[in-house]
Amino acid sequence: MTARKDTRMIRRENATKSKGQPVTLLGPELKVGMRAPEFSLTAADMSTVKLSDTRGKTRLLVVVLSLDTSVCEIESARFNKELEKMPGDFVAYVISVDLPFAQKRVCGLQDITRVKALSAYKDRSFGEAYGLLMEGLYLLARAVIIVDPVDMVRYVQLVPEVSQEPDYAAALEALKGELVALPNRLTDSALHLPQGPDKPA
Repeated sequence: MTARKDTRMIRRENATKSKGQPVTLLGPELKVGMRAPEFSLTAADMSTVKLSDTRGKTRLLVVVLSLDTSVCEIESARFNKELEKMPGDFVAYVISVDLPFAQKRVCGLQDITRVKALSAYKDRSFGEAYGLLMEGLYLLARAVIIVDPVDMVRYVQLVPEVSQEPDYAAALEALKGELVALPNRLTDSALHLPQGPDKPA
């Protein structure tokens, strides 16, 4: 007899706080060294964007509760400003459950162009896969995540109080470090690839 798969959602109590009150997050905790889950989110033009679309580039995921709140708006604008000055081959997304139309409006008002807004409004799959879905509210907890070109998680900052801004300096330093380390890491990976049999002379 085949064992039945356990489909119960993982609940992480007191994983973060909202205005001092403990918040339970749904989904497994995302950790450095894990493979980043695939996602399917919606852009401002209603097109579908997947993590795999940008494989080969470093990805910065800025996860916020709602762009229609002052803290999230400030955070998105701050990352946009800082990333405009940063060289390197990377893409940056700000992700929330807002409707794409609302995201487009806020980004237009704040001239946010370096960071692309993506919406998780269709379902809870992103929040659950990344362990950031706030139980009861079904908003996304504030976090900053860096995913490398082969979809490995390189940095995770789960902000301990969702009503506050993240540690920008730590996140930006981690992104810079990842971009600097990447060429050496790719070279090392190539050097350690298994070699095929020698061809006969």
